[in-house]
Amino acid sequence: MSFRTTISYVLWPLTMWYAVGVAVRNFFYAMGFRKQEAPHITTIGVGNLATGGTGKTPMVEYLLRLLADKYPTAMLSRGYKRRSKGYQADDGNHDALLLGDEPAMIAAKFPQVRVAVCENRVEGVKRLMEVPEIPEAADNLEGQETPDAKDMPKPPQLVILDDVYQHRRIKPNINILLTEFRHPYFRDRILPYGNLREFRSGRNRASIVIVTKCPASLNPVDRHNIISDLKLQNYQKVFFSYIKYGTLRTLDGVMGDDIDLRKTDGVLAVTGIAHPEPMVEELRRSCKVQHIAFPDHHKYNKRDIARIREAFDAIRGERKIIITTEKDAMRLHGLVGDLPVYVLPIEVAFHKEKDLDFNQVIESSVKENISFLSKLSIWS
Repeated sequence: MSFRTTISYVLWPLTMWYAVGVAVRNFFYAMGFRKQEAPHITTIGVGNLATGGTGKTPMVEYLLRLLADKYPTAMLSRGYKRRSKGYQADDGNHDALLLGDEPAMIAAKFPQVRVAVCENRVEGVKRLMEVPEIPEAADNLEGQETPDAKDMPKPPQLVILDDVYQHRRIKPNINILLTEFRHPYFRDRILPYGNLREFRSGRNRASIVIVTKCPASLNPVDRHNIISDLKLQNYQKVFFSYIKYGTLRTLDGVMGDDIDLRKTDGVLAVTGIAHPEPMVEELRRSCKVQHIAFPDHHKYNKRDIARIREAFDAIRGERKIIITTEKDAMRLHGLVGDLPVYVLPIEVAFHKEKDLDFNQVIESSVKENISFLSKLSIWS
């Protein structure tokens, strides 16, 4: 009997009770005993059925690149492993302790986007939609000018909701479900035996399903089989995406255009993400790679840095570097000293579909919804 099978028997009672709890909760929402709220603003939800590793943050960034220059846009997240509580908005410092790793990274990369975190997504959206009051001239302190209305921040027209699929209280206009090519939900089981947060039937709430981290060249047979196994409804659209890797840069953002991985003596890959395999495989196409894998969202300490330094020093040769992810860079910054640490940026790209274009589907849906809400506000 395999170790995994043994564990499955041991965890079966916990799995059963967790499954019952998830089923009851979803039943209450389905029957209307627990109410969902659809905010009076266009919202796009990004989430998954699994516990992590499907590429939510790169997908959020893709949507922001696509839409944030066309509409006043905000991004709302829970702020996983942040040290703050309640609603917190980026104050311009991109503080990972205040916001969490991913929101802080997004705030730094998209200065035109209002980034906020809140455990209660309904409350978070309401706070983002608040219009700052313009103080009366008489109330101002002597010598202070009254701010002009046109200079005051305006509420967003669009909010991207990160990791919101199981946050049932809020109902996004567009609900995007991600599932990873190597770890699709139809091959997984519910926690704690598997990695699913809820039953596979939860897929039916999505309007769009994206199979992420596919090979750059996707076999048509694999594509057909995956679509069949996803068991989607007619109203759901499916897309396939893959990861594009950018140019190496330092932790301070300096581009490393002069680095040729093929001429290195070795690379130490340091990751603290759920599924680092695609990145490591990408590096191994160009050079020899040793890999230190920390748990997802790992908070690095002095002992970890010592371990990284020891592994780096053990690599023979002078032409060697350390490569990490953008998420890990937020946690490693200021800790690595003189170690030559570089960041490998990633972006999402989509495989072409015969009759659908992801950008067109999203842009047309957002435009239509914003227009409708605008007319609705005039009528009301």
